[in-house]
Amino acid sequence: MARIGALFFALVGLLLVTVNGAAVPEAGSLPIPIGTIINLIGLGLVTKINAFITLESLEDNLISINFDVKNPLPIELTIDRVVSSAGINGTVFATFDHTFATPVVVPILGTKNSGTIDNVLLTQGATASLDIIPLGVLDLISTDVFIRAGTIFGKLGVPIPITGLKQKAVPTNYTLLLS
Repeated sequence: MARIGALFFALVGLLLVTVNGAAVPEAGSLPIPIGTIINLIGLGLVTKINAFITLESLEDNLISINFDVKNPLPIELTIDRVVSSAGINGTVFATFDHTFATPVVVPILGTKNSGTIDNVLLTQGATASLDIIPLGVLDLISTDVFIRAGTIFGKLGVPIPITGLKQKAVPTNYTLLLS
């Protein structure tokens, strides 16, 4: 009986050493990037964009935005940074690179608003950008999201960069703040 116990522990030990020593691919080294998979299945993580245009926007070509993002997974996601370009029919009208001072915690199977993101650059200029307001939509032409998956109330988690996200016709509300 002692020999069977020793053999069992030796096999379990070998299994643990093998599993712990196995190479795990990094998120960026997957055969198909996560962003490409999300694009192919048409998941659409952003549910709404709100753009705020002021009188100053006509001079400095900067607006503020916020967006709602959904989490289709049964684990909490926390967004640390977003780099995005948005526009219509392949023409970029707005870009930004924003690191959140307080990361955005998106609950399990839930939706969360990003909070205000200032200094979004209107690449075509504010006057030319006014032409897209009646469309009521924006395409996410290229978006990189730096998230942590499996967080607990926004803490810890596994860092996963998701690059090259694209999404067509995201409902967009434009608010003119002219006072």
